Amino acid sequence: MTTTTAATRDVSRPEFIALIAGLMALNAMAIDVMLPALPYMGEALGVMNENDRHYVLTAYMLGFGAAQIAFGPLSDRFGRRAPLMVGLVIYVIAAFAAAFSPTFATLLVLRFVQGMGAASTRVIATSLVRDRFGGRAMAEVMSLVFMVFMIIPVIAPAVGQVLLLTGPWEYIFFFMAALGLVIAIWAFLRLPETLLPENRRALRLKVIVEGFRLVFTNKMAFSYGLSAMFVFGALFGFISTAQQIYVDIYDLGAYFPVAFAAIAGLMSVSSYTNSRMVRKIGMRRLSHGAMLVFTVMSGIWLLVSLTGFMPLWLFLAFLAVIMFMFGWSMANINSLAMEPLGKVAGTASAVFGLIQTVGGALIGTAIGQFYNGTITPIAAGYFVLGCVALGFILIAENGKLFGVGEEYREDAVPADIH
Repeated sequence: MTTTTAATRDVSRPEFIALIAGLMALNAMAIDVMLPALPYMGEALGVMNENDRHYVLTAYMLGFGAAQIAFGPLSDRFGRRAPLMVGLVIYVIAAFAAAFSPTFATLLVLRFVQGMGAASTRVIATSLVRDRFGGRAMAEVMSLVFMVFMIIPVIAPAVGQVLLLTGPWEYIFFFMAALGLVIAIWAFLRLPETLLPENRRALRLKVIVEGFRLVFTNKMAFSYGLSAMFVFGALFGFISTAQQIYVDIYDLGAYFPVAFAAIAGLMSVSSYTNSRMVRKIGMRRLSHGAMLVFTVMSGIWLLVSLTGFMPLWLFLAFLAVIMFMFGWSMANINSLAMEPLGKVAGTASAVFGLIQTVGGALIGTAIGQFYNGTITPIAAGYFVLGCVALGFILIAENGKLFGVGEEYREDAVPADIH
């Protein structure tokens, strides 16, 4: 279904999707463009332990997750545009300042602040889509957003490599600041305000607490949110160790961005096919089937990794299937989590964003710390987390997979909490 919007600008559906994808892409770019630069930053700032360099990614993700809890209620009170613009300004300033970091500790602090600014993009992008769409229509739009969004991991490592060829690692932060500024200007000029004035919620403690209560006590929504956290944790575990896997194990060197881009490209294709299939097949059937394949293939991947060295072609074959399933599952799982919470979309997006990014980043960092020069830790992480994610899906669906599910209405959340 498509709901009434408070749009004040005539934005076409393709531009709306592109703008939402651009907002979310800032987050992906802030992570993936840095991967080729981790060794150079570590050397310049005196971080000799390769596993410790992952904290540049973790600090960003912690800030990204923690600040969402504030941007959610703010966007439900003041609308979507104003909090978003504040967050984008923080992102740009922090990225620019990070280029001048004298120590690794300073860099980590600024990355945390940069993540806080980027939190607005995640919360508000999801809320904007939920304001305008619901049910399978929302899943379709989110799949198209993810399709465009996944182009960033395809090109980001290559962009980082090019920047390193033209200058020092600091150029990467200048690039992030410039990109953030471009997206901020685009959003300022073209982004519609989608939250109707009558749907805005008072910024009072009682109202805020009630909004959080509605999110935490909705078993279906919260269980799907936790499921997404564990799936994202697996992805972040791979991202944090990708440079070591491709370069140290498989000696790809400068070809690392190509291998990374190939997998990310498959995820983009997966998101597109999901957008074409979800209206006919449904969110549940697609996401449940994808998570089953994700988990089974991860288990086989783990068993094969225990037999000895895994050739590059076999590693990529397993990863391709697993990440294709990731693309089919995540947009639908997030849509299922948001579906019953349309009246508190900002708060719900904040809670799920906090859970998924902070929880996922901590889980992924733990996987990264177990890296031992083999594929086994990442394969084990994918399998275990896939099993846990499936468990929470079963909780959400009362022990049944592939069901049609309840149709939620816009009035499913009481109107007297505004």
